[in-house]
Amino acid sequence: MKFRFSIRLQLLVLSLFLFTIPWLGYRYVWELEQYLRIGQEQTMIGTARSVATALHERPALFDSQSAFLKTVRPGTDLYAPPIPSPIQLDGAFNDWEPVWNVSQQYNSGQVVTWFDPTLSQQDVSLSFTHMVGRYGKYYYVMFDVTDDAVIWRAPNSLAVDQSDHLLISVIAKDNTLKRFIIAPYQAGWVNAYKLDENNQSYRAVDNELQIQGRWQQTEKGYAIELRFPLTMTTGALAFALVDVDNPTTRQKKYAVGTANPNDANGLGTVLTPSPEIERILSGLKYANSRVWVVDNHKRVLARAGDIHSASGFQVPATQKSDYAWWNYLETHVLLPLYYHILTRPPAAFVDELQTAYALAGMDITAALNGKADSLWRLTPDSKAVILSAAYPIFIGDKVMGAVVVEQTTNGIRTLRNRALEQLFHVILAVMLLGTLSLFLFANRISNRVRNLRDNTEAVIDDNGKIIGSLPQPGHIDEIDDLHRSFSDVLVRLQQYNSYLENMASRLSHELRTPIAIVRSSLDTIGEVNDPTQQALLIERAQSGITRLSTILNSMSEATRLEHAIAQEEPETFDAAPVISGCIDGYAHVFNERRFELKMSLKSAYVKGSPDLLAQMMDKIIANAVEFSHLQDNIVLHLWRENKTMKLSVTNPGPPLPEGMKSQLLQSMVSVRPDEERHKTAQHPHLGLGLFIASMIANYHKGQIQLSDLPDKTGVCVIVTLPLVSG
Repeated sequence: MKFRFSIRLQLLVLSLFLFTIPWLGYRYVWELEQYLRIGQEQTMIGTARSVATALHERPALFDSQSAFLKTVRPGTDLYAPPIPSPIQLDGAFNDWEPVWNVSQQYNSGQVVTWFDPTLSQQDVSLSFTHMVGRYGKYYYVMFDVTDDAVIWRAPNSLAVDQSDHLLISVIAKDNTLKRFIIAPYQAGWVNAYKLDENNQSYRAVDNELQIQGRWQQTEKGYAIELRFPLTMTTGALAFALVDVDNPTTRQKKYAVGTANPNDANGLGTVLTPSPEIERILSGLKYANSRVWVVDNHKRVLARAGDIHSASGFQVPATQKSDYAWWNYLETHVLLPLYYHILTRPPAAFVDELQTAYALAGMDITAALNGKADSLWRLTPDSKAVILSAAYPIFIGDKVMGAVVVEQTTNGIRTLRNRALEQLFHVILAVMLLGTLSLFLFANRISNRVRNLRDNTEAVIDDNGKIIGSLPQPGHIDEIDDLHRSFSDVLVRLQQYNSYLENMASRLSHELRTPIAIVRSSLDTIGEVNDPTQQALLIERAQSGITRLSTILNSMSEATRLEHAIAQEEPETFDAAPVISGCIDGYAHVFNERRFELKMSLKSAYVKGSPDLLAQMMDKIIANAVEFSHLQDNIVLHLWRENKTMKLSVTNPGPPLPEGMKSQLLQSMVSVRPDEERHKTAQHPHLGLGLFIASMIANYHKGQIQLSDLPDKTGVCVIVTLPLVSG
């Protein structure tokens, strides 16, 4: 039972290799996804190239002040993103939330003017958050100011710079510096005053009603919201808040701002998204991509599209099967199982660039250096992968900006999941059918092995005696080969058991005669008084004892030979002279036979023992002499065949008994008739000669074969030994 289970278990384990099929399919789909990504990447670069082509050689699309700056000074150069709706000038900042990420902090590090040279940065108590936005034809500006002492302008004071105030400087269209100041008496609606064109003067010369807004006091200081037309500046702009803390002296301490408002060359630039470029991009919001246009400082000039809907591929809807049971199985069982491995594209993810006014990335850097490039990135929440491709915009030979096209890989991931779902359906079906088939196959094999075991046990009784034979197999496979091998083993065991059963009677037959001779001689010697008769009886008894000793020595000869072979060190020697020398000796010992030796090779090097080889020759020749007649020719032939040496010994005589060719090489197997075995009482035959010869041949890695001559007039013994290099 344990063996049968082992076969099933092994085949079941082998069936687990079927899981390599889904793994290979899974890897194939992943490789296919990589090719799809490469295709998407090339498509996006092509899209960016097409958009950039529409913007080449159009300098009017780029702001003359900001786009041509060699460097951008953060905090000084400002970005005015579009605002979704006009700002309500009420001193509250709720309207600024959509673009709040554009805001910048200004503190002691942005002091642009020191009015009191005795002060240091540690004495700066004023700080503010500032941003600029654009809606329609207006700039909107906000300041969220932290000030430990808010000093208002005196109601009867004509001076506008002896209280906390805001300075605004612009470069007008006539390229002159225009300065404006806001210094209110109290919180509420404010307008600006235009200052004298003398940069050192703070004398108000006129009202500037185009600059209007609200100055609102807060717990930590005050808040300012302003509005002024885009036409007031060519793009150069600066703001500065001047801090006055002593209401008595009203001495100005320092000014914190974006730039020094009195330095026309130090003003920053304000960049606003280009309405013209946005109109060009407006049709691309339906292109399943998000498109950006940036200047050569990576600041956003225009954008179109939404990254959450920019999947890159339009995935067709899944078609349902006509079978309700399959739809239920797929929806409630298979797909939930698959998506323990797969991941669905996220419906929502964090878009860190949703309100960005400047972009960064190696692809944009490469594009601004004149080379198209692409970049893969993860969203901050690691839910989505975004692919961006950038292409340069040329005006003449100069790169003035870049077009950036973005898409997610959600479309590819959806297509990949669809492919894997179908692949898993097929693989699961193949796995189930394959595992079931292997299990049935294992069950069939185990049943056949069990039947073979049961049949084998049935032909052997409790005493170990073979009482039958195995049935003939009905198939042609390895198990049938095993069946036939078991059947052959049982036949051989049965023959060996018969040999063992007959050996006792054979030994009894061989020992009975010498024992009877000894016993009769000893019984008679006491009844005979004649010394001559007594001497004959004693000689007869000694002859019987000698024969018993010969039988016992012959029985132990094979055992002694096995020990000798185990201790013999093999050596390489030439077998040809050994065989030739043995034949010369046989001619003198068996002078009543004629020996003929034919040698078809000069040397025959084998590995073994020359003494054992000579002993093997003795046994074979003795057997040939015993079965031949006086004056018969015993012919020996030595030749080479491939890498072996062959020696044949042929003698006239009776043919081999039918069905005994293989048994004659076994121990104590003799086919001599009883009368032949008793002709010479001193030399009993126990059937050990060819058995010993076979043992010696096996020691030399060879074998012995027996066969009848074709005309049945004699027997041929062929010895085959492997040759080695001499």
